[in-house]
Amino acid sequence: MISIIVPIYNAEQYLNACVESLLNQTVKDIEVILIDDSSTDRSLAIAQAFAAQDSRVKVLQEFHAGQSVARNMGMAHARGEYIAFVDADDQLELDWCERHLAVIEGVDYVQSGYTRISPEGKRLNSGCLPKHPYQFTSPCMRLYKLQAISRLRFSPGFIYEDVLFSTDLWLSGARSKMIDHTGYLYTLNPNSTTAHPHPDAQRKVLRALNEKAKGQPIKGKLIVWYTMIRLKLHFLLR
Repeated sequence: MISIIVPIYNAEQYLNACVESLLNQTVKDIEVILIDDSSTDRSLAIAQAFAAQDSRVKVLQEFHAGQSVARNMGMAHARGEYIAFVDADDQLELDWCERHLAVIEGVDYVQSGYTRISPEGKRLNSGCLPKHPYQFTSPCMRLYKLQAISRLRFSPGFIYEDVLFSTDLWLSGARSKMIDHTGYLYTLNPNSTTAHPHPDAQRKVLRALNEKAKGQPIKGKLIVWYTMIRLKLHFLLR
């Protein structure tokens, strides 16, 4: 029923907790697609061990192609009616899938919030909820109908590829519903790619957004411009 896609690169510290949180969901009709991007630690061995123990786990490999290619590969192999993305250093509360499935009828995806946790798994806040549909650019914290995103893909070569994917999702006219749930457990990982500034990558994604705005009707332009403004503020405040 649900395909959960997890791109992996050197995540051995977090991967066991991540995958266990997926396999122990109250919804059991799932597949977990783990895509290893040439990790140099034990991540691939951990993923393969899960696959050997549980037939719901599928392991794919790529060669230093990046998170966008990994997620696209996961989408191409997904068999579920629904899709979710989870980062390898994060976790889901055990009823995350059940809560999202319960309300997805009539829309294309369900958007929820997140709770920050420490690398040791300690909760650091009471949770953050979206105030409007265009607030969170992460592809995580959502359950999608596969047919609603079947034509969307992540852009290779970008560090902030999630911003472009979410913008394309909004511009596609996909119908959404927000729920009061913060069961996506987001790890404050000091070694993650986006934990450090990347000025060239920031300029690159802003240029790409500016190109997306061209030719859009006024509503589309407003969505892209709003995203650009929030992104620039985010970069300035880091």
